[in-house]
Amino acid sequence: MKILIRRAKEEKEARKAQPCRLLEQPPDNGLLVPELVGVARQVYRARQSVLHGLSKLLQVIHLQRCRYCFEVHVGQVGHEIRSCNGPKSGFRSARHVWRKGGLQDVIFFPKCFHLSDRVGKPRVGHDERHDIPRIAAILELCIQAGVDLYKYPTKRRTRPVYSIEGRIVDFESVTKTDEMERNNVVTETEGMMDPNLENADNYFDETGNEIGENLRALSIWTLESWFEMISGAKKIMEQYSVKTCGYCPEVQVGPKGHKVRMCRASKHQSRNGLHAWQEATIDDLVGPNYVWHVHDANEPALNNNLKRYYGKAPAVVELCVQAGAPVPDQYRSMMRLDVVSPDRDEVDLVA
Repeated sequence: MKILIRRAKEEKEARKAQPCRLLEQPPDNGLLVPELVGVARQVYRARQSVLHGLSKLLQVIHLQRCRYCFEVHVGQVGHEIRSCNGPKSGFRSARHVWRKGGLQDVIFFPKCFHLSDRVGKPRVGHDERHDIPRIAAILELCIQAGVDLYKYPTKRRTRPVYSIEGRIVDFESVTKTDEMERNNVVTETEGMMDPNLENADNYFDETGNEIGENLRALSIWTLESWFEMISGAKKIMEQYSVKTCGYCPEVQVGPKGHKVRMCRASKHQSRNGLHAWQEATIDDLVGPNYVWHVHDANEPALNNNLKRYYGKAPAVVELCVQAGAPVPDQYRSMMRLDVVSPDRDEVDLVA
């Protein structure tokens, strides 16, 4: 707290010494970071590739989801690990009730408010919550970093803004975008489509061994797109600020968090429903949804008494690995591939 108080006093004294100053560093001055525009387009393409590849893999690989909680399992049958915390889980001894899952259970993109001007109007008021659209946070991050979408317009500046006594002032003349520029935006967005998406539709047209080869190729391509999306988003987040609530999963992309009173987490009454904003991580921007790793899909379901021998992995990684993709090196220790779990009749023999 002393460091924050001292930093605030220094900033206040600097504003008094120089009340009007030109902001030079992007993106705080309203300009784009040139080296991140291409990264943002890569993340946008990779997100489309991941969603398209997962939708194709789910046609072959089975996915189970608990009816009462958010637990997900990749396999023909659900596991037997008692970890359900849903309604009336005590009557079921914390056992899960499995049903068929979908794409939204594999990967989760939290939504945030779209900012048409991240510097001129960085915050959304409570009365504006119904007038401003909410889109996926990673999509909003790509838009602020340089991706132009016709459906979600945003202001692009050619000159930096000024800071007058701590307030942002823009002296740039505002001109309306004509129809020709809008058409160019649509054309540019359509040009960012991944050409491999067309080949993904033909992966399951063959039969026999070719289906297995195509399935493995599709899983590898999906996993590579996943890592490209994650690494690119991390690089963008180093320059473009992303906020998350310290009590609930709410996310907001921008220099400041919004003022919408929608927090329902612990002690929200004392904050009048306002969020407690802090710096977000990549897991706040892209929900990985960790699942139990299955070494062999032909073996019986995972046993609750042997759960300390099982590893975990993000649902995207587990789905691609079961489809034939090689296990990524960064997830080998998490998936516990070096641990051999005992058989069910050997549980009492293991210390």
